[in-house]
Amino acid sequence: MSAQSAQPASTKMALPFAEFVVMIAALMALNALAMDVMLPALPNIGQALNIVDHNDRQQILVAYLIGFGVAQLFYGPISDAYGRRTLLLAGLALYALASVGSLLSNTLDQLLLSRLIQGIGCAATRVIAVSVVRDCYSGRRMGQVMSLVMMIFMAVPVIAPSIGQAILLAFSWHWIFSLLLGAGLIMLVWCWIRLPETLLPENRQPLKVRSIGSAYLKTVSSRTSLGYMLAMTFVFGGLFSFITMSQQIFVDVYGLGVWFPLVFASIALTMSAASFLNSRLVGAIGMRRLSHAATCAFTLLGFALLATSVTGQDNLILFVIISALLMSCFGFIGANFNTMAMEPLGSIAGTASSVLGFVTTLGGAILGYIMGKQFDGTTLYLGIAFSLYGMIALGFILIAEKGRLFNAHHDDEDSVAVEAVH
Repeated sequence: MSAQSAQPASTKMALPFAEFVVMIAALMALNALAMDVMLPALPNIGQALNIVDHNDRQQILVAYLIGFGVAQLFYGPISDAYGRRTLLLAGLALYALASVGSLLSNTLDQLLLSRLIQGIGCAATRVIAVSVVRDCYSGRRMGQVMSLVMMIFMAVPVIAPSIGQAILLAFSWHWIFSLLLGAGLIMLVWCWIRLPETLLPENRQPLKVRSIGSAYLKTVSSRTSLGYMLAMTFVFGGLFSFITMSQQIFVDVYGLGVWFPLVFASIALTMSAASFLNSRLVGAIGMRRLSHAATCAFTLLGFALLATSVTGQDNLILFVIISALLMSCFGFIGANFNTMAMEPLGSIAGTASSVLGFVTTLGGAILGYIMGKQFDGTTLYLGIAFSLYGMIALGFILIAEKGRLFNAHHDDEDSVAVEAVH
């Protein structure tokens, strides 16, 4: 099924595949940009806003993630009832307005409120981007599309901290939010001009409490969807632990200073490369084999990081190598887990995507914040996060797969089932 064939009959302009992938990736990248571009600025913000406890600077990231996670729960049913396009444009407008509020903030409370609202606005991009892909593709083909999206999207964490550092060399931290404002406005105009509605009128669900409750129940009552949703939550917990602690580890522990963004970029680059490799391999090997193997490696690497900290053998080079390998594992996990969680829920893609985003983002943010608050000037708690959360993720995979790993034939069965429905 092509992007064009999935459009309503009234659509006058088909969106080319390459533009479709880049647009979806850019929409999802707004979230990564809002997180990673300000990592170098956290000390500046903390000093300007008189934040005494350095660990409290993490609230600037967590406030955004809370808004981003909770709001997704509401965007899904609304987009299933009224379509994707209008709601997406409204979310982008709110993202831009909240960027203005952050730009003008003079106190921590003002900044946290603006960041919360910014997360609420950006939640629309996450829910609707995934829903649009699900409107147009299914099975392994959807996995391939999501891998390409992730590959492009992951370029943002690679360059965002360097951009933030470059802004700080010439301007105050407030100007970082000018960048987010510009990015939001660009996406608003692009989607307004080019993105058609992808949800056909006959596929829309009534916005009724009973219908919404039924859709929510269907999402969490599917063993496969629930298992992979919770597994992804704990993998995200490890990822968010890394993000919340990264500035303190690289700058305070290893003393990288202004070189922190470059090292962070080298680690993030492995995630992008792995996402590209996943897009090439998923059709031949299968989502389950790739993602299950990556989750096992993710957990083992977490234990390796924990061991280096406990034994006092940790150093910058070893930490960067292990972190890069961990991030490459995520490149094989994110798109595949998302696809497998969404696969049984095509008829309620918007609501299912919202529940998935709500649980994984909010849950991952809480798990990351719990570990981040324990930061003690070493890499100990990051190692605990990766190893502990990885083991729990494997447990939920086993629940989803009835105790079996690497069961590749399910990929083909799911794909055939969805194609039959379409």
